[in-house]
Amino acid sequence: MAPDKERHTPFLTSLIAGGMAGTTVDLALFPIDTLKTRLQSPQGFVAAGGFRGVYRGIMAAAAGSSPGAALFFGTYETMKPFIANLQSTYRGEEASSPALTHMVAASVGEAAACLVRVPTEVVKSKMQTNAAGASSLSETFKLVVSEKDGRAFGSQVFGGLYRGYGITLMREVPFAFIQFPLYERLKVEWAKLQGFETSPLQAATCGSFSGGVAAAFTTPLDVVKTRLMLGSDKNGVKYYGANDVIGRILKEEGTSVFLSGIQPRVMWISIGGFVFFGAYESYRSLLMNFPR
Repeated sequence: MAPDKERHTPFLTSLIAGGMAGTTVDLALFPIDTLKTRLQSPQGFVAAGGFRGVYRGIMAAAAGSSPGAALFFGTYETMKPFIANLQSTYRGEEASSPALTHMVAASVGEAAACLVRVPTEVVKSKMQTNAAGASSLSETFKLVVSEKDGRAFGSQVFGGLYRGYGITLMREVPFAFIQFPLYERLKVEWAKLQGFETSPLQAATCGSFSGGVAAAFTTPLDVVKTRLMLGSDKNGVKYYGANDVIGRILKEEGTSVFLSGIQPRVMWISIGGFVFFGAYESYRSLLMNFPR
C-alpha cells in the first residue's frame, strides 16, 4: 500500500483486533483509571478510596472493554471508506478531506461503542469510588438498575445504566475529533518520511501522542461525565443533568475542579494509546496475514 493512500480493513478483522486491543489496554492500565476516577469524585480522593483497592471494578471493565472496542473499530474502519467515497462523489477527489473522513468515522464509532461503554463506566465508577451498596459486581449492577428515577436514558427499563450517555458522547466526539485525524496524519507523514507503511511500534507512538493531546483538552468534559455517572455529590444530593453538575461545581468548588485528574488521565491515555494502537495494529497485521 502506498503510504499516502487510505487503507481498508475488513469489518471482521477490525472487530476482532479492536476487541483484543481494548481488553489488553483496559486491564493493563486499570489502576491508573481508578486513581483518576477517585480524584474526580465529589467526596474527595481519600474518602473515595485513595490508593486502596485500585482493582475494584476490574470485572466490570473486563466485561465491557472487548465489545466496546470491537464495536468502535468495526464501525470506524467500515465508515472510513464509505465517507471517503461520499466525499469523492459530492466534492470531488481533490476537495476531499482525510481529516473530515476520520472525524466523522470516529464519531459514529464512538456513538456505537458508547452503547456498551457507558453501562460499563457507570458500574465501574460506583465500584472504584466505594459507593454505598457497591460491594461486588453483581450487587453494583443491581443497585444501578434499581435507580429508576428518570435521570438516565430509558431509566424505566435500564435504570441508571445509561446515566451520562449524552455527556459521554459530548466528551468522546471532541476527543475523537482531535485524536483520530492527528493519529492518522502522523502515520501518513511518518510513512512518507520512510517510504513504507508504519510498523505497529510506530503506530503505537502516534497513538500515544495523539491520545495525550486529546485527553488534556477533554478533561473538563470527563469531570462532568464522572460526576453524572456517580449520580450525586459528597452530601448525597443528586445531580440532574450536565448543566446542574457544571453550575454546582462553579458555585461550590471553583473552576480548578474541571481539571481534576488531568495528570493521571493524560498519563493513562498516553500509555493506553501506545498499548492500544500498538496492540490493534499488531493484531490487525496478524489477522490480515492469516492464511485463509
